[in-house]
Amino acid sequence: MRAHSLVAQPDSRTTLLTEWLAAHLNGKPFAIEPASADASFRRYFRVSHNGRTWIAMDAPPPQEDCAAFVNVARLLRAASVNAPEVFAEDLERGFLLLSDLGSTTYLMALDAASAPGLYRDALAALIRIQSSAPSASLPAYDRALLQREIDLYPDWYIARHKQLSWTHAMRAQWQAMCDALIANNLAQPAVFVHRDYHSRNLMVCEGEAPGAMPCNPGVLDFQDAVSGPITYDLVSLLKDAYIRWDEEFVLDQVARYWSEAKRAGLPVRADFAEFYRDFEWMGVQRQLKVLGIFARLYYRDGKAAYLDDMPRVLSGLTAACARYRELGPLQRLVDAAEENAVRTGLTF
Repeated sequence: MRAHSLVAQPDSRTTLLTEWLAAHLNGKPFAIEPASADASFRRYFRVSHNGRTWIAMDAPPPQEDCAAFVNVARLLRAASVNAPEVFAEDLERGFLLLSDLGSTTYLMALDAASAPGLYRDALAALIRIQSSAPSASLPAYDRALLQREIDLYPDWYIARHKQLSWTHAMRAQWQAMCDALIANNLAQPAVFVHRDYHSRNLMVCEGEAPGAMPCNPGVLDFQDAVSGPITYDLVSLLKDAYIRWDEEFVLDQVARYWSEAKRAGLPVRADFAEFYRDFEWMGVQRQLKVLGIFARLYYRDGKAAYLDDMPRVLSGLTAACARYRELGPLQRLVDAAEENAVRTGLTF
């Protein structure tokens, strides 16, 4: 029994993972090398033996919960979505052995030529998830969670990243805007919500998947799934923090989803303009949250790459706020943080 590690500096958890894999691969020689890491404490390794590959997940407890990943993976696969199959699990130590969905993310593959086909597949998978994956057993995307998420913006982006302090009047305006956004979010029908259904968590998969399951896309990073607003995952996909499309393309994709979702019997609004407004307001909540998360990833976790994605998120946020008179106070708060107060005649 021997494993050939390609990890440059194995740490204690990598050593434990390698020993665990050796036991589950029945003494077969294998190679293990880093596959990817994400914004959490999880790490992924590609395990190879005799032309076959798997993905090993290292999710150290108590920071990560492998049980949630295993549960949601099974829900997705039962809904004919190409999520990883779990071959072996050690929930106590935080190790999983998974099927390998490849190494090409949507983000790597998307361009003007590939986008229509890739988004067609992603929207079809999203509708299958929302139609067939049960959400009753999942945590609720309730008011408290929505508020905690959106508060990442003042706590990490405003106070830490911009090093600004809001006045009492600004805080009152902020809470009024939070209340309006969250009321809209909670008024939407609740379905299964992946929470990070975007180009870095969708894999370009070709060939055949088991049974009648469509191969593309492969879906990852779903362990934080909840029961929540029907537009949330659509926002994650089309108002992506890592890639941006012009508004005409986004509007076309939202319309395609809305039409197909109605055909599938999903509880979308009958009027497209009202549905699109829900989509936009859900996007504002998510974009505020993402700005806070990216700031936290840098200042708390030392992950500087996310700073480069902030301008894209900020641009989408300000564009959406500008389209709705009710969001004017929020737009002024955002402008103030970006040092646009003089240009906009900001007053509180």
